[in-house]
Order: sequence, then C-alpha cells, then structure tokens
Amino acid sequence: MPVPLWIAAKRDGGELPDDAIRTILEGAVAGRVPEYQLAALLMAIVWRGMSARELATWMDAMINSGDRLTLGDIAGRKVDKHSTGGVGDKVSICLAPLVAACGVPVPMMAGRALGHTGGTLDKLESIPGFRTDLDPAAFRRVLRRTGMVLAGQSRRLVPADRLLYALRDATATVESIPLIASSILSKKIAEGADALVMDVKVGSGAFLPGRTDARRLARTLVDLGGRSGLQVVALLTAMEQPLGREVGNASEIREAIEILRGGGPADTRALTVRLGAEMLLLGHAARDLADGTRLIEAAIGSGAGLDRLRRCVEAQGGDPRIVDDPTRLPRARFTGRIAASRSGVIARLDAGLIGRAATLLGAGRMSKEDTVDAAVGVTFHHKVGEAVTRGQPICTVAYNDPRRWNAARPLLVAACAVARGRPRRARLVLETLR
Repeated sequence: MPVPLWIAAKRDGGELPDDAIRTILEGAVAGRVPEYQLAALLMAIVWRGMSARELATWMDAMINSGDRLTLGDIAGRKVDKHSTGGVGDKVSICLAPLVAACGVPVPMMAGRALGHTGGTLDKLESIPGFRTDLDPAAFRRVLRRTGMVLAGQSRRLVPADRLLYALRDATATVESIPLIASSILSKKIAEGADALVMDVKVGSGAFLPGRTDARRLARTLVDLGGRSGLQVVALLTAMEQPLGREVGNASEIREAIEILRGGGPADTRALTVRLGAEMLLLGHAARDLADGTRLIEAAIGSGAGLDRLRRCVEAQGGDPRIVDDPTRLPRARFTGRIAASRSGVIARLDAGLIGRAATLLGAGRMSKEDTVDAAVGVTFHHKVGEAVTRGQPICTVAYNDPRRWNAARPLLVAACAVARGRPRRARLVLETLR
C-alpha cells in the first residue's frame, strides 16, 4: 500500500481517492497500517481538511469497518444526543432518562475524555460496577428494558473510529471539522438512531472556540447526517465557563442526579430541558418546543427521570443505590481551594484552562494509556456575574496526588478573574440549525 504517498498527497493539499480512503481505514482496523502513519495522515487532514466527496467516503468507510445495529424491533423513533465536548458537561446523564421517561427511546453511544473535555463514559464508570462495554445484544436488551442505554461502541461497531478516537486525543489532531463530524455521525448511524440532537460548543472550553468554525461544524453535521438518512438538529451553546458547578467524573454524576431531583444549577437544568424538548420533537412525542419543555419539566417533577436512571444503572451492572445516595460515589483524599484575590464580581472562569487543570488532576488523559481518576475534580462556589469578597473561595479542588495539584493550581488561578463591574450575561443557546 502506498500509504506514504497518500499522506504526502493530503499534506500537499490533494484529495484522496475513494479506494485509498477505504484501503487506509480497512488496513488500520486490520493492523496493516501502523499508528505512526495514521497519526501523520490525521495531522495532514487537520491542516488541509477534506472535500465533501472525501468526507462522505471516509464516513462510509468508518461505518462499514464493522457491524451495524438494527433497532427496528424497538417501537418508536430512536433519538440520540451528542455534545462536541465541554467542561462540566454532564447533560447526557440527566437528559437521556428524562427523554426516555417521556416515551422516546434513547440509544446513546457516548465517548471518553478527549483533549481537555470530559467524557460521558468516564463519568458513568465512576458508578461502581457500571458497564459501558456492551455487545450489540446487550445494547438492544438494555434499550428495550429501560427505554435508554448509555454505552460505548463495541469492538465490532465502527472499530475504525474506536482506533482513531484514541489516537486523535494523543496526537493533537482533535480540532478538525471533517474528523469530528465523521466520528460522531458514523457511530450514530451504526447504532441505529433515527435522529440526533447535536450540542455544538462555542467558547474557550470548546474544541472549536470560534463561532464561525462551530457553525461550520454544525452545518456539516446537519447536511451530512441528512444525506445519510439521519435527521440532525444542531444547537450552538456557550462554553466560555464550565457548565454547572462541578467539573470531574463522580462529581458530575452527583450534579446530574441533583437535576433529576429537581435541583442543580440553573444553566445545567436549562440546557437539559431545551435539548430534551428538541429530542421529543424529533421523536414525534411533542407538538412543538413548548410542549416538549412542559413534558421534560413534568418528568423532573414527578421523579420519572430519576427512576429511569436508577433502572438503567441497574440494567448495566451498576449500583443503583448511588441514585438515592450519591455519597457512595468515589471521593478524593485531599482538598484545596482557589480564593478571590480581591472583592468584586466573577468576570471570567476560563473553561479551557479549567478543563486542562482538571486533566492534570487526573480527570482526563494526558496520553491514551493513562487511567482516569474518578474522584478528582473542581467544585465552583461562584459563577460568572456573582459577587465575591477577598479571600472567599471561588472553587474547591478535590485531588489525590499533591504533585498533580501543584501542576493544576496555576492554571486554575489564571482561569479565575474578579473585576469591579458586572459582566454582561451571555446567552446559553446561541443558534439552532435544522
């Protein structure tokens, strides 16, 4: 295989032939194309992008690298949700149970931490015993039994993406619209979803911080999904500061449970309700967004969403007692804090710096071989626009390794800014593309 020639062609701005794309991805899964060549090709794609034809062929080859699930025996339109990755974004964990409780099946195939952003699978695996590695039969069984499933891709479902996903995280090749779009959509199509709500993050904590690039990604997802038979709605949402007050794996599970109990931070709840309404609309379970909003709020108020999460945790081997007693989740041995250096108002909580600090603490991975520490994280006592006095803690940091805390502390100090004036409040949902 002339893989070096194809890498050079892409590096120099050329287009890869269809047979080259298929050969490379088939060879990667079979072990014939080594990781160093894949890494070089990924970097060339980051620099040069992909044409519409290349992207369609690339995604098709990823889907065909393994098995495809068929969910036709499960009644209703199957609707998934996916986020491009944020800091403190635990919405999937409270959203899926609420949508399922409203009668729309949710086959959610989630990912792990990527770059400085957290991963839903890592958060779920902080629940003792919870299994995310479900084979297709188990995936279908849990979905049929509970109306939802929260799992990773099996080894035979889009194995090309499984390989590339880990490699991108370790080779600084995450920030690419074609690679992000094909990674997301290949899994959603292969899992058998009928529709998808995309949460495309914008701001310092996003992979694509600029709104123009985020909009391009959203439009790519909507159009590429539509051409492949997957109805996609994409929302651009703010990620300048962390979502909610918890950043970390076990701590974000605790916050998701708070939302299902009717509490939790206002921004996490608002985004959960809006995305849920969009999912119910796609699932033909709501007449319009207002109706969808009412149904999601009712599922919170009645406890139906909380009960659905409990059933899903048990069905996937986890300890369902954590839903009623989150203190059973892992906790770190030590705590530190970042205090306000002056009195005033929180003017900035830089989500990108905070995400990198959480990664240094062990909440994410510096290399693909790293293990994630479920117990570490950052709890924010104040958010942007809230008043603080000098010496008052802005956040508390949970850690197990003092060396990691020493490395993360300067980033957290730099991320938190206090000013005299009150900053303008930014909207949470910036745009919707259909």
